[in-house]
Amino acid sequence: MEAILSIAIDERRLVSFAYDGSRRVAEPHTLGRSKSGVLTLCAWQLTGGSGEGWRDFHLNRMGDLELTEENFSIPRPGYNPNPSKLSVIATL
Repeated sequence: MEAILSIAIDERRLVSFAYDGSRRVAEPHTLGRSKSGVLTLCAWQLTGGSGEGWRDFHLNRMGDLELTEENFSIPRPGYNPNPSKLSVIATL
């Protein structure tokens, strides 16, 4: 899962996945490890769950991850390539 998300970030491709009982589509921006050691994806959610906006997704709660063929062009407003809450693994 980590490898797929790193590719998605590098190639600016949308991802689709199951999370908390809902199918999500998101623009992945940063992958990192939280201070407690949990792998976390910071992404702009397009659909699913509570609607559009910035979300943090814990990889241990994600399922059925798919790398789509659809690209996104620029980082969303408010993008922080080095969030203090994460030890960054991959970022735009």
